[in-house]
Formats: sequence, C-alpha cells, structure tokens
Amino acid sequence: MSYSVGQVAGFAGVTVRTLHHYDEIGLLVPGGRSHAGHRRYNDADLDRLQQILFYRELGFPLEEVAALLDDPGTDPRAHLRRQHELLTARIEKLQKMAAAVEQAMEARRMGINLTPEERFEVFGDDDPEKYAEETERRWGGTEAYAESQRRAARYTKEDWQRMQAETDAWNDRYAAAVAAGESPTGGLAMDLAEEHRRHMGKWFFECPYAMHRCMAEMYVADERFKAHYDALRPGFAEHLKEAILTNAARHEG
Repeated sequence: MSYSVGQVAGFAGVTVRTLHHYDEIGLLVPGGRSHAGHRRYNDADLDRLQQILFYRELGFPLEEVAALLDDPGTDPRAHLRRQHELLTARIEKLQKMAAAVEQAMEARRMGINLTPEERFEVFGDDDPEKYAEETERRWGGTEAYAESQRRAARYTKEDWQRMQAETDAWNDRYAAAVAAGESPTGGLAMDLAEEHRRHMGKWFFECPYAMHRCMAEMYVADERFKAHYDALRPGFAEHLKEAILTNAARHEG
C-alpha cells in the first residue's frame, strides 16, 4: 500500500505543508513517487512519521529528531522505550494538574476558598513560562536545550524542590563569600564556580567550560540575571562572572 501526501496529512493530523517541509529537509522522504511525480508514502514512512510526531510532541527540535532517528546504533525499539518513559512522565505531571483542577472545582462547588499555596502547589517553585520563549529562541536548536527538556520532563515536584534547595544553599554560601571579601580569583570563589557548573550538569545539561563562560557573561550583560544575583548581595553578579572565567581558565589551562 502507498498513500498520497493528502491522505497521510489526514491520518496524522498535520498539514500537507508540514510533510513537504519534512521532505525538503530530509527528515521524512517518501518512499516512492507516482508516475506524475507526486509523493507516495509507504508503511515504513508512516512508522517514521509517527516517531517524528512523538518526539515533536515531547518538545524535541527537528535537528535533534533527525539525529536520533538516523543514528545507526539505535534500535527502533529503543526509541519506543525512550518515548514511553518521557510520555509516562508527562502523563504523571498532567494527572497531578488534573487532580489540582478537580480540587479547585470541588472547592468552588462547596464554597471553600483555597489558599494561594494550594492553588499553585502543582507548579512547584518553577514558573513554567519564565524566559521559556526567549530560551527556546536562543538555544532551541542546541543539544543542551534538548537535554534540559528531556530531563525536566521527568522531574517531579520533589525533584524541583531538591534542586531549588541546592540552589538556595549555594546562593547563600556564595553571598557569604562576597560579603567576606573573598577574591573572585581566589580558591574558594573558583571552587564555588566549579560547583555551580556541576550543578548545571547534574540537573539540566552538561556544561563545558566554554558554555559556562558564556553564561557568566550573560549574568552581567542581561539586566534580569544581574538584578537577580545582585539582589542576593550587591556585586554578586560581577563577582560570579570573574570567578567562572578564572575557574574555566584554571581547568582548561
């Protein structure tokens, strides 16, 4: 059996334009052509499209999807297992959100006012929209972004709370170092900078020193990041930038 581009678009709930784009970039090249030169898709093409749409639904950029599907060392069953794990994590999160909505509906029906904490408990301490659009615009095509998306999809509220507790503890120790007059090029500051880098690797994505240096520059150049850090201690952002740069030079040199 083979199917026209219109039929496949109807099966998958995507536009014909999307299928044309996938063909043009080599992500999904139809297995055949009609005598008139029109695209014809076979069952293997439909299987690949299903994999593509699974990964896209999970937030993977097209470049990452192509790399995953075209990896000769990856068994097709491994893709299904991986997608099952990611989807299961998402389902769990959505179930928690559905339970929160049900709680709100029941509370409203009974005339009970939920506390602010109860209303937003399901979201934890993370703002799901904070910087999200800008982050995707800047880094959406990178492996680091894809990795952070994969990890975040698996985290529970308890995971976010542990991560935030570690972040807060590190912030307190670094602010204390700044207050004590520690030099940003000294051993303590560099050790804390290295801990900062490893924290990123533990929770979000592998952070090589080149990337860490870019982040350091952003902490000072971007007023939002600078304001965040300087609110912890005046001069925090600039101090951290210098510590990260010095630490990177120490390890790379």
